[in-house]
Amino acid sequence: MRDHAVHAAVVVGFVLYPLVYEALLETGAAPFAEAFLPAVTFMVVVLYMGLFAMSFDFISGYTGYLSFGHAAFFGTGGYFVVLAANGQVPGIPGGTPFMFTLLFGAVLAGLLALVIGSVSFRLTGVYFAMITLGFAQVIYELIRSWGYVSTNPTEGATVSGDALAIGVPYVDALSLDVGRLTGESVENLLGLGVDLSTTVISYYALGIVVVACYFAMQRILHSPFGRVMVAIRENEERARAVGYPTYRFKLAAFAISGFFGAIAGGIFAAYSRSVAPDGTFYFLVTADALITTIIGGFGTLAGPVYGTLFTQGLEDVLSTESGGVATLIREGLPASVLEADLFGVSVELFVNTAVDGRAPLYLGIIFVLFVLFVPNGILGTLRDRLDGSVGERLPERLRRYRR
Repeated sequence: MRDHAVHAAVVVGFVLYPLVYEALLETGAAPFAEAFLPAVTFMVVVLYMGLFAMSFDFISGYTGYLSFGHAAFFGTGGYFVVLAANGQVPGIPGGTPFMFTLLFGAVLAGLLALVIGSVSFRLTGVYFAMITLGFAQVIYELIRSWGYVSTNPTEGATVSGDALAIGVPYVDALSLDVGRLTGESVENLLGLGVDLSTTVISYYALGIVVVACYFAMQRILHSPFGRVMVAIRENEERARAVGYPTYRFKLAAFAISGFFGAIAGGIFAAYSRSVAPDGTFYFLVTADALITTIIGGFGTLAGPVYGTLFTQGLEDVLSTESGGVATLIREGLPASVLEADLFGVSVELFVNTAVDGRAPLYLGIIFVLFVLFVPNGILGTLRDRLDGSVGERLPERLRRYRR
C-alpha cells in the first residue's frame, strides 16, 4: 500500500480536478483559471491520448523497439467501435454493448500487431521503425479509400445510434453514457448542489478505463514477462543467450501494446462519436505519442500521461477555445495599453501574433530543450533524482524530511 500511495494521490488529483476547476470558475479567480488551467474538455483528451502514449511506451520504452506505426492500432480500435455501433461489422449486431465492442476491437488490434510484428521483428533499429510506419501508411490509405466505411471515407465515419456507455453491459445503473453532447449529466449530486455536465461524466467514465488499463500494464511490466522485456531492451543478445525466445516475447509485447492502443482509440471514438483517417491512422498520431513520451519519460509507463498533460495544457493556455493567456491579456489590459507601440506593432497585434494559437511553435522549442537538457523526461529525471521509482522512493524521502 505504501508503494501505491503516489498512485492513489494522482488518481485523487484527477478525480477532484473537474470539481475544483468548476468551483474556481464561480469565483473571482475565474479569468486566471480559464487562462492557466486546462479545461475539462482538454483533460478528456489527456485521458485517451495518455493511454495511447502509454501503450506506445509499453513496447518502445520497455523493449527498445520504436513503433512508428502505432497509430494503426489506435485507428483499428476507433473504427471498429464506430462500425460495430452502426451494425457494419459482420457477426456483431448493432445493439451490442460498447464494452464488448471495445474488447473485440482491442483483440483485433492485438491480432493485427501479431501480423505486423511477425514481419517487422525480423529487423532492428531504424529499419523496424520504418517498416512499422510503412504498414500503418498502407492501412491509412486503405481506410481513406474504402467505401464500406462511409459514403465519404476520407472524412471518416460517425456513430448513428444512441450514446455508447462505459460500465457493466446490460446494467443501466452501472453504466454511464459518454459523449460531448449525448453523454449523461447529473444535477444536484447527492444533494450537495453540485452539477456534473456531460463532459465531466465522460471524463470520469473514460478515467475508469484508463486507470484499469494502466494498472494492467503495470502488473505485466512487474511480472517475469516484463523483466524479460527490459532484458531485451538492455541486451537482446544476452537475453537470447540465457535461453529466452526473444522473438516470441517481442511479438507478445507488441500484441499487448496494440491491444491497449486500440482501447485508447475505442474510448476516443465513444466520446467523439466519430472517427477520421487523419485523426486515427495518420502517422502524426504516433508522432504525438512519441513527443509526449519523450517529454514524460521513456520506459516509465506513467510518464507519457504527464507528457500528454503538459502538451495539452500548453495548447489550452495558448489557445482561445476555453480562455487562454491571449484572451486574459486582451480582456484584462486597458485599451491604451493594447494600442501601445511594441517593437513597431501594437501590443494587441503582438499578442495575437506571438501568443494566440502558437502552441505548436512553443511545443517544438520545448521539445528540443527536453531532448538536449532533460533527455530522460519529467518522470525519468525525477526517478534518477530519487534513485528509484517515485512510488517507492517518495514516501521514504518525505518520512526522512519529517524527522
